[in-house]
Amino acid sequence: MPPIKTTMPRGLRQQDLKREIAGPGLTGIRQAWNAATVAAGLTPARLARILRGADAGDLHDYLTLAEEMEERDPHYAAVLGVRKRAVLGLAPVVEAATDAARDIEIADAVRELTADPGFVELCADLLDALGKGFAVCEIVWTTGRRWVPAEYHWRDPRWFRFDPVDGRTLRLLDERSPDGLPLPPYKFAVHVPRLKSGLPIRGGLARLASAALMCKSYTVADWMAFAEVFGMPLRLGRYGPGASEADIETLVRAVANLGHDAAAVLPDSMRIEFQEAGQGAGGHELFLRLAEWLDRQISKAVLGQTMTADSGSSYAQAKVHDEVRADILEADARQLAATLQRDLVIPFVDLNFGPQPVYPRLTLPVREPEDITALADALAKLVPLGNLGIQASVVRDRLGFPDPEDGADLLGQPAAPALQRAANRQSAAAAHPAAVMADTLAGQADAEIARMLDRIRVMLDQAGDLEQFKEMLLAAYGDLDSGGLVEAIGQAMTASHLAGRYDLAKGSGLLDGEN
Repeated sequence: MPPIKTTMPRGLRQQDLKREIAGPGLTGIRQAWNAATVAAGLTPARLARILRGADAGDLHDYLTLAEEMEERDPHYAAVLGVRKRAVLGLAPVVEAATDAARDIEIADAVRELTADPGFVELCADLLDALGKGFAVCEIVWTTGRRWVPAEYHWRDPRWFRFDPVDGRTLRLLDERSPDGLPLPPYKFAVHVPRLKSGLPIRGGLARLASAALMCKSYTVADWMAFAEVFGMPLRLGRYGPGASEADIETLVRAVANLGHDAAAVLPDSMRIEFQEAGQGAGGHELFLRLAEWLDRQISKAVLGQTMTADSGSSYAQAKVHDEVRADILEADARQLAATLQRDLVIPFVDLNFGPQPVYPRLTLPVREPEDITALADALAKLVPLGNLGIQASVVRDRLGFPDPEDGADLLGQPAAPALQRAANRQSAAAAHPAAVMADTLAGQADAEIARMLDRIRVMLDQAGDLEQFKEMLLAAYGDLDSGGLVEAIGQAMTASHLAGRYDLAKGSGLLDGEN
């Protein structure tokens, strides 16, 4: 492969592509260790301040809360993980721009890029945007045979801010600029999923689920206090009328220690009784129902349904709700693929092949098992009709198959009839003179059959339905001219007979002048 002359974006140098720009430091705004917490003791008033601050451009506390929500609530972490892993389970498909050799070469190079294990890690880090509203990964490039990403680095979203004017353009926090630094081209993959219209920071799932998680934290705390009071039997100590102050103190200590030691020593005149605790007017059921209801709301917010996330669903119900979740999966996959196309595929192609009028297209298709069967059936019916202009490379891309290499053995691809007959004619002519006549007659028979098929095709075009076509075919059966075909078959039989006589004569030596 000849060396490639790279056209660098304006304002960016090659050495900038190979180094980290947004890495952490021991001091300054971007530090790897962050001990701040906002979820502990979260109240409605404090949550409201955090959300209003994010709306005004102060993202730090909101992004800290969004991260802590994934660490503190098992249900939220589980359903959010399900949504992320659903996208990560999709295989990337790269479609060549055209069937031109150059475009196929570019598409193959992009496929190599997506086959790298780091590509999956990049996708996983970018899907962090589902909870927080946006995610940023820095690309560190390296050169060799091509410009390729050497590393993908997830960057803490708290190291960025949105442009104060438009509220959409991300800028890198830096001590040298109060408004942050612009992100250089080809260096960052920025994923901003459009879960709702409006400012990106208001679109994360963490904002939608934060109120439910705060209420759930209150519910669980009250439930634990309730369990502490009503979950253990009431311990009653009884002493006789002659008990002294020292005896009473001994009894009190014994009753208190029973909660921890489950053992006590008492005089014969004293006893301890255990009585069942009251049910607190069904309080335990209230807390349980409230916690489960809040979990269902979180499932709806993240997955769009509850049947596959919570208990109590039948198989039929889960199948219905699974289709709803498939719509969300398709939207997530389409938006992530658009980000990868913009921030990874196009820079990769520009750096290695130069700007292109049309680029290979990266998709993350959500396929059902029957999709390939349906595509194969459609091609089997449509391709013979001709004039559809279906590109072989597009079909291979949709099926996930790479373009074949030159000289590779291909499955189930016979030689073209004309080329096959030519090859047979050459080999047969060398072995047997009569084979030339047989090949000529075969060509005549093909022409006669093609003429008959042309008439049948005309009837097929004119018929309104299959029943009418059947009637037209039966009516024309006796009128179809088969004389030419019959003549070709007769000549072929004669040629076959003569060829046999020729072989017999040659085998007996009559053609060599020996007898």
